[in-house]
Amino acid sequence: MITIKKVENLDEKTRITLEIMNALPEWFSPPEDIVNKSVIHREYPFIAAFDGDKAVGFAALKIHNEYTADIYNFGVLREYHRMGIGHQLMEVCVQFCKERHFNFLTVKTLDESALYEPYNGTRAFYRKEGFYSLEVFTTFWDEDNPCLFMVKVIGRV
Repeated sequence: MITIKKVENLDEKTRITLEIMNALPEWFSPPEDIVNKSVIHREYPFIAAFDGDKAVGFAALKIHNEYTADIYNFGVLREYHRMGIGHQLMEVCVQFCKERHFNFLTVKTLDESALYEPYNGTRAFYRKEGFYSLEVFTTFWDEDNPCLFMVKVIGRV
C-alpha cells in the first residue's frame, strides 16, 4: 500500500532525494547537481510516497512569495510510474498550497523543442494535472535545454 506523507527530518529528505534522483538518470543529472539538490531540499517543504518503508517518489516545493509555490523537484521511481502515485503526490502539493492560500503552483520542465523522449511523459503528466504552459525560456538552463514554465491555478486570483 502506498502512503504519502510530509517529511520533516532533514537527513531523510537528503536520503530520499539521493536515492530517487540517482535512480532516474534520464530525468536528473549530473551527479553533482543531484547532490546539490539533496542539500537544497532540506530547506523546502518535502512530500514523499512510500511503499511500506521504501520511498518511491517525492516532491520538493519552493515557496516564492505569498501567492506562489513551485514544484522545485518531483520524481517517482520508474517501476512505480502509471500507478497514480504522481497524482497522489500532486494532490498533497495542491492541498499544501490551498492551506497556505497560494494562488499558483508552478513548475519548470524541459520544453518539447528539445526532442528528448523521457520528458514527453513529464509534460503530459503536468497537463493532465491541470498545468498550463505559459512561456518557454530558451536560455534559463542553457540553449540545449529550453525551459517550459507551467502554472496551475490553485486559488482565487
